[in-house]
Amino acid sequence: MSMERRSQVPQTTTLADLLDRVLDKGLVVAGDVSISLANVELLTIRIRLLVCSIDKAEQIGLNWWRYERTLTGGSRDGDAVAKLEARITQLERELRSNPKGR
Repeated sequence: MSMERRSQVPQTTTLADLLDRVLDKGLVVAGDVSISLANVELLTIRIRLLVCSIDKAEQIGLNWWRYERTLTGGSRDGDAVAKLEARITQLERELRSNPKGR
């Protein structure tokens, strides 16, 4: 009789357990939206959403935030880009002041 009771007791999952599982394993949501007029496709929007932890994202090769200039906030990569832009500006000034290569 005790075995019957165990099988009838519902298991509960807390929101924290669910969130931990999603961040650990990852969750992908994908969808397509198409707009057509008279059977002529005018617009297609493909939506892909990945929800996971940063560790999991790096494991699967997603780390774009490390190189996104607006997100690096002056990191080494951001400094390298700033140096390159300054050098380009300097070279453009030199070209304008000496157009015939003198």
